[in-house]
Parts: sequence; C-alpha cells; structure tokens
Amino acid sequence: MSKYIFITGGVLSSVGKGIITSSIGKILQVRGYRLTAIKIDPYLNIDSGSMNPFMHGEVFVTEDGSETDMDIGHYERFLDINLTKEHNITTGQIYETVITKERRGDYLGQCVQIIPHITDEIKRRIKQCSYKSGAEIAIVEIGGTVGDIEGLPFLEAIRQMKLEEPMYNVVFVHVALVPTLKTTGEQKTKPLQHSVNELRRIGIQPDIIVARSEKPISQEVKKKIALFGNVREEFVFNSYDVENVYEVPLVLEKQGMSDTLLRILALERREPDWSEWNSILSLANSAKEVVKIAMVGKYSKLADSYVSINEALKHAGFHSRVKVQPIFIEAEDIEKNEDEALSRLLDADGILILPGFGARGSEGKIKAAEIARLNGIPLLGICFGFQLSIVEFARNVCRLDKANSTEIDPYTPHPVIDLLPEQRNITMKGGTMRLGAYEIEIVEGTLAHKIYEQRIVFERHRHRYEVNPKYVNILSEHGMIFSGFSKDGRIEIAELKNRFYFLTQAHPEFKSRPNNPSKPYLYFVKASLQYKQEVKKK
Repeated sequence: MSKYIFITGGVLSSVGKGIITSSIGKILQVRGYRLTAIKIDPYLNIDSGSMNPFMHGEVFVTEDGSETDMDIGHYERFLDINLTKEHNITTGQIYETVITKERRGDYLGQCVQIIPHITDEIKRRIKQCSYKSGAEIAIVEIGGTVGDIEGLPFLEAIRQMKLEEPMYNVVFVHVALVPTLKTTGEQKTKPLQHSVNELRRIGIQPDIIVARSEKPISQEVKKKIALFGNVREEFVFNSYDVENVYEVPLVLEKQGMSDTLLRILALERREPDWSEWNSILSLANSAKEVVKIAMVGKYSKLADSYVSINEALKHAGFHSRVKVQPIFIEAEDIEKNEDEALSRLLDADGILILPGFGARGSEGKIKAAEIARLNGIPLLGICFGFQLSIVEFARNVCRLDKANSTEIDPYTPHPVIDLLPEQRNITMKGGTMRLGAYEIEIVEGTLAHKIYEQRIVFERHRHRYEVNPKYVNILSEHGMIFSGFSKDGRIEIAELKNRFYFLTQAHPEFKSRPNNPSKPYLYFVKASLQYKQEVKKK
C-alpha cells in the first residue's frame, strides 16, 4: 500500500511547487524509498499539447508519447525516472471518463455528480498510477492555487483520501509565497496565512508548510507562520531562491524535512546516500569559463517555454566545467535586421535554433542558421530548428529559390520540408503528432556517431513535418550529410563536415539528466567552448 504526499499551493502559481515536489522526492529517494510523482492540472484540456507556451510553459513529452505539464520534466530530471501519460491527470481526462461511463450506462439510476463520481475517479487514478508504478510513496502535486474554482474537486478528493487511508498514510504539504516589500525590506506572511485559511475552510489542514521566499526567512517570520498556519514550528520550512535548483533538496534536508516526513508517515529512518547528488553539485560549482549560447526562438520572453532545453544546457555545462549563459533572441528581431539582435547573435559562442510551430519568426530562424553556417559558429537545430536550417541550406547553398516548409508556405515551389504522410488525413489536433521515443539508426563515421558512440539510439519526438525525401539527393550533393534515420527511412539527423553543425528532428533535451547529460547538448557546449577558445581569439 502506497503512502501519499499531497503538495498544494497558494497565493499564485509558478511559485516553485514542481521543484519542491521533486526535492521532497529526492530526499526520500536517497534513503532507498521507491518514489513516483504525479502532477494534477485542473484545466479542462485533456493534455497540454494544444496550449501556447506563453499560456502554460513548455510541453514536456514522455517516452510513451504523452504531452504533459512541464513539471513532469522536473520530476524525471530530479528522480532520474521515466514517467507516463498516467502521471499527468487533468480535469479534461476526469470528466471525459465520467461522461463516457454515464453514456455507457455504468451509472444507471444515479444522478451523476461532482461528489462522489468525479472525486471517486480522481482518487482511482491517483491510486492506480501509484500501484502500477510500484511506488512505496506517491508525491502528488495539485496545480494552480487553493482559491481556483477548477481545483476544488481535486482538493475535495485528497481531503477524502486523508479520511479513507490508514493513519500515517497521507501528508499535506502547503507551499506559499512570503513576499518581501521593496520599500521596507519586510517579509510579509499575510498572503500565506490567507491561503492556509482557505485550505482549512475546504477541510484540509496542512501538516507541513513550505514558505517560498527570495531570501531566507527570519526566525520571527517562521514562528508567525507556525502560529497562524496552525502547525508546529519545526514543521515550517523555507525554500528560498538559489542559483542552482538542484541545491533545493539539500536546502530542505538541512532544515530537517526528511525527519519530519518520516515521522508523520511513520517510516523507517534510513541513512541517506547523497554522494551522487553532491558530485553533481560539485561539478556545477567547478565552472571555469562562461559559454554564451544564443537561443533563437519566438517564445523567448517566457523562460518556462524552454525549460528542458535550459536544463539540458545546464547539465552539459556541469560536465564541461563551464557555466552556460543563455542569450534569448527573438527571431522576429533578427527578421527586422535589428542591430542589437544581430550583434548578440554574432557575439555568441554557439547558436541554438529553438523548436516551435508556425510562420511567425520563421525567417528570423532561417537567417540565424545562415549566420551560424557562414561564420562557423557551432549550430544546434532542434525539431523546427532542424527543419528551418534545412530550408536555409536549400535556399542559399542548393539555390532552390523560395524553398520552404509547407507548414509555412503551402505553395512553395520547393517543399524541402513537408507533412508526414500519415498526418495528411488527420483532422483532430490533440495528441496526433509523431510523439514519444523512436529508434534512430546512426551512420558510422559521422559527427552523430562520434556524439552518441553507438549505432542505435532512442530519442523523443514531437512533430508533424519532416525532410521531404524528394530533396535528399540534391541536399546531399551540395554537402549536407544525413547521419540518422528512423526504422522506416525518415531523416532524423543532418550535419556538415569539419565543424559542429548538428540538426536533429528529435528533442534530446527531454531525456537529459543532471547525472547523465544529453549527448548532443554536451557536445554542442564543448564545441562552443572550443570555438570561444580558438576561433574567437584569432
């Protein structure tokens, strides 16, 4: 029988519940407990796949091809486990299941209601996911804030689980912001107090409170939170801003989070093994140089749009003894030939053409790929970045006038990037892309083979378009090397000779871990460091 830790949040979203959930998991995992992590998102979408990154941040793709909330990525990176579609529960999924059952006749004679039918389905999914994961402890993060109307059925469901589960099997952890007033420098607990009161009004008394703050809270503030939050003082913890998010588990560990959790859950106290985690932090703190990576995209105003890529670059930096400094550049600014954008691009040690969809900013990405190619700057193109770099090469090297992707220009005379054949008759947009992990066969003697050091690899995908096979010959004749293929012959990886110019249709960032960085990102960072040391010094 699993034990459950439920993480709730108050005041505002994006306060760091995902990192705290992951950190709590790490604290228990290093003590030998089998963990799984579940994210509940109260929106009506079935999944996050159709949402704009500005709306909800990055869409994270799992091995089984599920488009999930970006917090699933945090769980995978911290806990070094692969999660599935069952680990991201949404309101849309719950209502779809209950309504399908009602139409099928499973509830004949009953008036189908939020309680018990919706709450029962929520509890069933949580328990089923935990059971199938073989977890001793399931950590469940409830997205949004306590005051959100759409989150109420989930809070009611976990309130019921506290009553239904054996004693010592359920813990409530509440995370809320303690802001600091700039005018006085005072840390204010009133927002946290109000969120706890709202939670208690719903029927949930938090066992543990985690105060999120910019700087460490004072002892006086901690006492105040305990008093008005109705918890013991030793059950109040503080997660303050740190330079490296992978430090958060140890920040909580030093405050006694492990002892508190084990005590409330009546679990055996085991000696932790932090050796691997400490070695990661040691690597992170041993950076000797800074490498500037130009990140060319159209969602760059929101860092959450590219969380997995940012983290993959960090992991690569750890293992290269460098600090990666991402420089976000709006693709549209490059289109407009804005001097600042072009100057920042040329000043970079490496250029990363980011993934995305649609025509907006596409010409800016194409121009960035051209600048990288002409100036010998290390280039990494991911998914849409891969496709638009192929377009640039077709136009400017193969002289295929107005070459393009049919996603951008359906009437282009040279569709070097075209819709996947199996996508042509698809009308439903949700969950219908080429999604999840697919096998890639690497060609020996290529840069790709040097990077991966093996013939067969598996990377995760999320796309509808691909390199048009009709143009492979002309692209190859002009120097483009195709070095990775799917089992059915699709182009997966492209490169150029004698330099780091690496394009991949996959999203290798989704599998990167702090202890095992993505190899394409690792080699990209190393190539960028070499470019900085050798080429830019001339």
